[in-house]
Amino acid sequence: QVQLVESGGGLVQAGESLRLSCAASGRYAMGWFRQAPAKEREFVAALGWTTGSTNYADSVKGRFTIGRDNAKNTIYLRMNSLKPEDTAVYYCARHRNPFYPGASPVERDYDRWGQGTQVTVSS
Repeated sequence: QVQLVESGGGLVQAGESLRLSCAASGRYAMGWFRQAPAKEREFVAALGWTTGSTNYADSVKGRFTIGRDNAKNTIYLRMNSLKPEDTAVYYCARHRNPFYPGASPVERDYDRWGQGTQVTVSS
């Protein structure tokens, strides 16, 4: 059973930065999603592993960057200029299709999920 493990969450003040990491398995398209209290889980960013294409939610464009470290087989989410509304549990997810070339924002396209890491941004 594939396990994804996120790390890097924490408590920061508004305007500060965090970097989340996810130990992946294989060369799949990967995504980050988040879920705030009393809200549905939502798409944050995705990376097409074979193409390098990226996709971002409008709310994080220009502030967040998704990338990969091939040597460590991990993906990361660099989060700058954090806002209190970014507070959520962040999940790493792996696309269900090993040959999918794009960066899908669709949650049901992902079938492997990490346990989540908490990000809290204080004002």
